[in-house]
Amino acid sequence: APERLTIVLPEDATADRDAVERGMRAGQILGEATCLARTLVNLPPNICTPQHLAETARQVAEAHGLRLQVLDRAEMEALKMGALLGVARGSAIPPQFIILEHQPERAAEGNSIVLVGKGITFDTGGYSIKTSEGMVAMKNDMAGAAAVLGALQAIAALGVPRHVVGLVPATFNMISGNSYLPSEVLTASNGTTIEVISTDAEGRLILADALVYAARYKPAAVIDIATLTGSIVVALGNAAAGLYTTHDELRQALLAAAEATGERLWAMPMFSDYEKLIESKTADIKNSGGRFGGASIGAVFLKRFADYPAWAHIDMAGMAEDLPNNPLYPSGATGYGVRLLAEYVRRATTQ
Repeated sequence: APERLTIVLPEDATADRDAVERGMRAGQILGEATCLARTLVNLPPNICTPQHLAETARQVAEAHGLRLQVLDRAEMEALKMGALLGVARGSAIPPQFIILEHQPERAAEGNSIVLVGKGITFDTGGYSIKTSEGMVAMKNDMAGAAAVLGALQAIAALGVPRHVVGLVPATFNMISGNSYLPSEVLTASNGTTIEVISTDAEGRLILADALVYAARYKPAAVIDIATLTGSIVVALGNAAAGLYTTHDELRQALLAAAEATGERLWAMPMFSDYEKLIESKTADIKNSGGRFGGASIGAVFLKRFADYPAWAHIDMAGMAEDLPNNPLYPSGATGYGVRLLAEYVRRATTQ
């Protein structure tokens, strides 16, 4: 990286100097936050554990004046987070539930935004095991968590006057003698029972308990971001993430933020037809509805746990790393979502 950067303005542009300096500073903040997310996703899974994500959150909190709370397994059990704990059961490395909070003094009460990031630090698929080829990239299954941590760092450093909460449910999805099994019934923290059809549809399970937890903030908006499905990659390739919401204003706000940052979104359907595909004979719902329309099925599953006026789900599975047609990210992690989420929060606060 260069040690010094000089920008030369025209002689008659002195009035714009402050604006240029503000823009440069904002660019630096967003670049550093994006690089934080990229570094996390690039790390091998023996280093980027749930505990490493929690430690990174601690460093961000200390550097930027954020409030941090990390729930351990016992605290999750007290909150009856049975969906998250079911996934975590197979790993010898315990789960973490990370709560990172930006609450400036001038933030208005009752106007919170909650960002939720999927933090599967490695996904074997569990007993619905992935192929070796399909498994090798699964260290990136915490890219949503990385995006949320990076976005909170950027939002705090930019001084956005809004109460913003980042939630990261973090765990491995492993195979062991204690792993959860297909046909088990898990109970989420809102009492919803879930039949496990596929242990490889674990992301929606850990997000379910996080989305329930988000309701305690009485949020104006909740956005979750996750490498949720391979189906979204089939639909959109590496060109855009899928956007799911039934809230028109939130949809337009996120699409505008995507346009401004170049972190593309494409609005996807949530027809009621998909809801029928997660009906279960042995529980309230099941965690997989078959191979067709898989990304939309994942979204309607999550919607069952989003009990607030405005919620959106971003499936970024095709955008996490290795975008061959994008000159910015031809190889390695992209840090997708950091600038998108930060820009959405900034616009929602200032406009």
